[in-house]
Amino acid sequence: MQTRLQAVKRLSLKTACLFAALTLGSHTASLSQTKPALNPPATPLITIDPYTSIWSFGDQLNGESTRHWTGRTQQLNGLVRVDGRTYRFMGNPTFAGGTIMPTTQQARYQAKYVTTKPVSDNWAQPGFDDSTWQVGEGTFGTRNTDKTPWKTEEIWLRRTVTLNTVPDGKLLVKAIYNDNYEVFVNGVRVAGVAGVAADYELAATNRKVAELLKPGPNVIAVHSQNFSGPGFVDVGLVQEHDLNIPPAAQTGRRITATQSEYTFEADGVELTVTFLAPLLMDNLDVLSRPVQYVTYRARAKDGKRHSVQLYTSASAELAVNSPDQTVTWNRGQTGNLNFMRVGTTEQKVLGRKGDNVRIDWGYLYTAAPKAAGISNHIGSLTSTLAQFSKQGNVSGADDSRMPRPAIDSLLVLATTFDLGQVTGQPVERHWLIGYDDIKSVEYFQQPLNAWWRRDGKKTIEQALQAAETDYTALQTRCDAFDKQLYADARKAGGIAYADLCVLAYRQAIAAHKLVADPKGTPLFLSKENFSNGSIGTVDVTYPSAPLFLLYNPTLLKGMLEPIFYYSESGKWTKPFAAHDVGTYPIANGQTYGEDMPVEECGNMIILTAAIAAAEGNPNYARQHWPTLTTWVEYLKKEGFDPANQLCTDDFAGHLARNANLSVKAIMGIAAYGKLAGMLGQKTVADEYTKLARDLARKWMDMAQDGDHYALTFDKKDSWSQKYNLVWDKLLGLNIFPKEVAQKEVSYYLTKQQPYGLPLDSRKTYTKSDWIVWTATLADRPADFEAFIRPIYRFAGESPDRIPLSDWHETTNGKHVGFRARSVVGGYFIKMLEGKLTK
Repeated sequence: MQTRLQAVKRLSLKTACLFAALTLGSHTASLSQTKPALNPPATPLITIDPYTSIWSFGDQLNGESTRHWTGRTQQLNGLVRVDGRTYRFMGNPTFAGGTIMPTTQQARYQAKYVTTKPVSDNWAQPGFDDSTWQVGEGTFGTRNTDKTPWKTEEIWLRRTVTLNTVPDGKLLVKAIYNDNYEVFVNGVRVAGVAGVAADYELAATNRKVAELLKPGPNVIAVHSQNFSGPGFVDVGLVQEHDLNIPPAAQTGRRITATQSEYTFEADGVELTVTFLAPLLMDNLDVLSRPVQYVTYRARAKDGKRHSVQLYTSASAELAVNSPDQTVTWNRGQTGNLNFMRVGTTEQKVLGRKGDNVRIDWGYLYTAAPKAAGISNHIGSLTSTLAQFSKQGNVSGADDSRMPRPAIDSLLVLATTFDLGQVTGQPVERHWLIGYDDIKSVEYFQQPLNAWWRRDGKKTIEQALQAAETDYTALQTRCDAFDKQLYADARKAGGIAYADLCVLAYRQAIAAHKLVADPKGTPLFLSKENFSNGSIGTVDVTYPSAPLFLLYNPTLLKGMLEPIFYYSESGKWTKPFAAHDVGTYPIANGQTYGEDMPVEECGNMIILTAAIAAAEGNPNYARQHWPTLTTWVEYLKKEGFDPANQLCTDDFAGHLARNANLSVKAIMGIAAYGKLAGMLGQKTVADEYTKLARDLARKWMDMAQDGDHYALTFDKKDSWSQKYNLVWDKLLGLNIFPKEVAQKEVSYYLTKQQPYGLPLDSRKTYTKSDWIVWTATLADRPADFEAFIRPIYRFAGESPDRIPLSDWHETTNGKHVGFRARSVVGGYFIKMLEGKLTK
């Protein structure tokens, strides 16, 4: 699939070690005795759905602006005022300044370039001899508008920019690109970004301009890649200004399944800030309610009394796709809450689809209880920050200059809390943030409501009030759930495994949208984040499934139901399962350009059997038995020795006679046999179980490659992870002899790289979800943990500090593609093993 990522920050191993004291869960003592705590590449803050998903990239909440998972700035800013002195604890209010090196938007330019990899690794250094390189004019690409053709997979560029003086501030990279680029300034790598941006986007380097550039000539080098689709790249440099508000000292960061907590110190006061996402899967109304919480607790640590005020704001960037879109705003009351809201003027509901996009319909809401010492204001970022720093509040009439572009003076919804005189006794306040998307998805030409308003009568004001009413109870429930999840994960797979499950939990859920179909059935629709933007993709559901099988199979049914409906309604007429049902949020039918027949049939049958195993009955399979039968017949005919077709690892390209895909077909046939037995169809069950066992023996002969099994039936001296075998173990199918899996596990342990087990023998990149599945094939805990430790190392040491990527390079820890995807729900397969095999 077309990859689409932005990485904006490099983190060295030394930096990771500095944060060894920071913990993921409530397990500091035990963790510190065994290994440094995981330093998450990014921390989830607000995780409502694929559109309202705000993260802190890197390790400091006040290190840079908060961002949407795509990397686009969506500012949440927080200040603490202690005895009249102001410090920032969240975000880093900034604005883009002057151009340092222009893109073609500002000026025409020429650059040296080559499209074959330079022989020397010093190609980005100022002293490199590029006299043999070609000269071309930007932009470079295959579009009609590009000045210089670039039709290969990679391109290397060098430009020289001469400066009379070096500006102050930090350096930003401004670029359009498809798919990846990395930038070097005078030989120093300052940014690595992946994905697609047809509109110019800014990427932070977190480096001072003066650290990298000098008066006189400077060499800017760019390496770009294109995996599929039109290739193009144009890169410039921009100066970033900040508002010079000093940061509070961050003293801790703790992440649990549903919460992210930071602690700060400023002038003798400790401030704890907790982001709570009540994503509890046993309550679908709360799970889908588009409101989350930020809690503040302040106390004096020095034995003195301190006057303390807090400021929090959410920018209008959260309600637009592009910051130049025009917005309007207002305020209101509901119950015991005051709220403010902002949204676009156009309000084209469900009017935009795609991957690297953000919602631009509906309204962003912030709310706080009605109480003394709380002020609210809608105005510009700079004016609200200035007023708070001077007065400790944001009183006064709201900005009336509307409508206007969101970026114009950066409109914000600001709230302040006066905590009074703070002593050693903690003082607590909380703030609510929510998003009303009005309609959530279009499902075969019919706009659907989110699950929480499935009756069409509930309003966002009622949702805000319900969230306020439930606040204390949900805190208690989330605390208990977080502790239980961590304990269960640690028991299943060890400390490193538990930390990875904690990190994956909110990401996996928030990459979905829970809606009600026209009959009131729950649909849980995924978005392929930075993959290709598809909605309801079967081979994304498949790796995501373990988390939902573990905690609520109803959600997995909601992931499968659109594909069943697509076939059973007659809208999809092929004798195999569809790949997807559209491009998020428009689910009107498959938009992916190519089918994956064996892949998706196997996935749908296996997951239906997994639901039956988790629920202890075959009722869901009974509802869809004719469709499952059609698909298993396809597997009987085409599945064992697959043709040259794509599988879920389609980024690796087409592959004929794929041994792992064949295993999936065999598992699908066996799973159908298991379901038939549960339905009382003994003859059918015996037939398909015998067929699966016969095919397994044949598979062993054809895939045999000495001390392991091959990548394909016709390519010896090759190998691949046979992660699809895991269902033989979890579902108790007993189709393959146990020594097959153990033979593979023993071989894989000899192929480990520093950051994980490669996907197969063709490349050194990997998929971390598949590694956990492969690890679950192991019978020995030590072997399982041997596979998990390199993934843990990748998450903590990857130079790309972004929401967790599931596709990365095992040799150096760089992400290759994908970001913030639901497939990390697959990490929970080891925990699922305990549920299904006990």
